[in-house]
Amino acid sequence: MSRDLILSSIRSSLGRRAGQPVPARPPVLLKIPEVPLARRIGQFCEALGKLNGKSLVAKNLEEARDYVAGLVQGRRAIASNAPFLGECGITSIPGVETGFTGRMALRERCATYDIGITSASFALAETGTLVMLSSAEEPRLVSLLPPVHIAVVPTSKLLTGLDELLTLLPDPAGHTSGMAFITGPSRTADIEQFLVRGVHGPGEIHVVLV
Repeated sequence: MSRDLILSSIRSSLGRRAGQPVPARPPVLLKIPEVPLARRIGQFCEALGKLNGKSLVAKNLEEARDYVAGLVQGRRAIASNAPFLGECGITSIPGVETGFTGRMALRERCATYDIGITSASFALAETGTLVMLSSAEEPRLVSLLPPVHIAVVPTSKLLTGLDELLTLLPDPAGHTSGMAFITGPSRTADIEQFLVRGVHGPGEIHVVLV
């Protein structure tokens, strides 16, 4: 089947003819539902739980710090340079190292430490997703290489879903070199259809909403 014949068949299926001008694109349809914060928090925790992620809704900064300190106890952790982690006192927890700016030192720690601690640019309630915009404050390796990922996120960053995110951030490439969506622990069923966690990233994830 020649290229022209294939394109002719596609045009016919679309009700178009050769040489016809391309119609204008339809307007982008983004729907942002009005969802109270309490319900968004419940949706996020429920969605994350279905993916075997763990969540805590902390009443204050101290409760968030105590929860993270309990997870870190006896293990080595690297924290991103997100200011919110400092506000919560997480960077002062024994065993937590932070402040890395050199690529090699950061990679070495992330590849050998037990826990990576980050905040998040946004969180999506509908799917239990963390949205990570790569930056000097939030390098991607911290959330990708250690086997355990802890994210501490203020509820002010909790959006309803992808439509609201794209409304607030219509041009992600203008703000960051990379945007990652983290929805639960890493998992794959590519190997003989058996579900395996932790193959392409952390096998355990905790999200603390403050």
